[in-house]
Amino acid sequence: MESNTLLTFHASAAMARYTCSFAVAISLEELQSSLGELLRGCHFDVIYNTGDYLMARETPGEVSFAKLVTVEALIDRTKATADNVQVNLVIKNEELPLQVDNHCRLVSDRVQNAISAHERWQLLERVAT
Repeated sequence: MESNTLLTFHASAAMARYTCSFAVAISLEELQSSLGELLRGCHFDVIYNTGDYLMARETPGEVSFAKLVTVEALIDRTKATADNVQVNLVIKNEELPLQVDNHCRLVSDRVQNAISAHERWQLLERVAT
């Protein structure tokens, strides 16, 4: 008699994952257009954009497929004012975060530095984990 056993592996439980929330003094419309521009400047390709949600994938070629980083950005319209918008980022990949300075962490730092230095944004608040 044959045994049918289903094995399930959840890679997401071990993936590198960093989050960041920030508020910028900018209009919602300006943020929506400039966020994709900022990520492209950090070597990401925007693969999905609904206006409130943006997903970008690191441009292939520099690292192995498992190390490619994905950024998910959620623009919080419920707290947005005419000149203040909050954004929540999740920066992740399939890499096991065995070292403090893993590829995902380095890319997360690069994105957060780009946010802080963006010439059209006035950073009001940033919380990173």
